[in-house]
Amino acid sequence: MRYRTLGSSDLEVSEISLGSWLTYSGGIEADRTRACTEAAFDAGITFFDTPYGRGAAETAWGEILSAHPRDSYVLATKVYFPMSDDPADQGLAPAHIARQIDASPTRLRTDHVDLYQAHRFDPGVPVEDVVEAFQKVVDQGKARCIGFSEWTPEQIRAALDVAGPDLFVSSQPQYSMLWQAPEAEVFGLCASHGISQVVWSPLAQGVLTGKYRPGQPVPEGSRFASADMAVSQDLVYSDVTLEAVQRLVPLAEEAGMSMPTLRWPGCCAAARSPRPSPVPPGPSRCTPTPPPPGWSCPTTCSRP
Repeated sequence: MRYRTLGSSDLEVSEISLGSWLTYSGGIEADRTRACTEAAFDAGITFFDTPYGRGAAETAWGEILSAHPRDSYVLATKVYFPMSDDPADQGLAPAHIARQIDASPTRLRTDHVDLYQAHRFDPGVPVEDVVEAFQKVVDQGKARCIGFSEWTPEQIRAALDVAGPDLFVSSQPQYSMLWQAPEAEVFGLCASHGISQVVWSPLAQGVLTGKYRPGQPVPEGSRFASADMAVSQDLVYSDVTLEAVQRLVPLAEEAGMSMPTLRWPGCCAAARSPRPSPVPPGPSRCTPTPPPPGWSCPTTCSRP
């Protein structure tokens, strides 16, 4: 495993990180969550990124990660999506950010998070208020750094105009060989401001592994065989896409690679940024797939 500096921060992170979008918030059993997490440590992964899942993923990881020295891993979480049925319990209102930056470390069994991310942009809250709230989180020592996820170029510019160059250190867009929209503007804009990419779904929820075949039922035990984990299947799943992916299988076999290994350079192509960063996978099985020998991931990837 190799390690990278995250954006303009002093955080050193593994170039592969472990995500937990639909898996560790209840998609798989507790023992598999623990096994995957420990396998990540064994592989040299030190960057753990959770989208909280109404707190379930944080609670699961709090029990596991708290058994490891706090300085042995970098911990990221997020704020924005609903935490309950209360309409006020969501978004980026300063009061909600303040509540959740206290609640998240409690669930994670720590006194701070390393990277606190706005999971989406909130058009209902003035950007000045959002920036001030996140700056307060850092000033109070509750998070070391701030990032954002799925912000448009216009939203990024608006926040940077208020925050200046030092507050935001990472961006987390969806990015894979099936979804390359961030290449148009987000990557370049962020690179010019020292902001790294921590891309999500680099293997397109497992579609780029080649295990899903057109016209056939999904494999038993796979993500899309689970009602809990298939909620975003429509983003990446169609016979046309599956047929295209299957055309890559002979290329992988000819190169002596598995399909996930073949896709690593593609999923990390965000590395065109002069601020390389990591990629977070969120596997449901703890059989890690290494990058090609001698190959260095130029971005930080997260696989949900």
